[in-house]
Amino acid sequence: MHHNDPAVIRDLLHTPATWAVVGLGDNPNRTAYQVSLWLARELGINLIPVHPSAATVHGFPGRARLADIPDGTTVNVVNFYVNSSLVGDCVDQAIAEKERLGIGALWLQLGVIDEKAAARATQAGLAVVMDTCPKIEWPRIVPGDGAGAISG
Repeated sequence: MHHNDPAVIRDLLHTPATWAVVGLGDNPNRTAYQVSLWLARELGINLIPVHPSAATVHGFPGRARLADIPDGTTVNVVNFYVNSSLVGDCVDQAIAEKERLGIGALWLQLGVIDEKAAARATQAGLAVVMDTCPKIEWPRIVPGDGAGAISG
């Protein structure tokens, strides 16, 4: 069974990076939209929205698939906002793009659980965080920081 490593979480949230956010569209009522806005504003994360609509979100141009991210782009983390029943295929796509994009870690959001996919990713040399959210983890690693609120 997968266990999240607090040191990996700390490193991911403290390192300036580019995160591809699979499932991030332009609907402001979706959790992916709200949390990704927090990642960009509060943590300075560069985002690549990955959604079939390929919409620009928070000023970041979107892509329909991970495979559509241009060569020469480094994606440090792939963050998944997809149903658990679909995430295995998405993880496999990230594994396939690992070398080309320099992917080092996968983050499966709160409620997104696939033990077999996490094992495949770990075996492929990727760090994996599963079934939690950066906004939940941030105050655990930076108590009293106050960066939890999304300003409108």
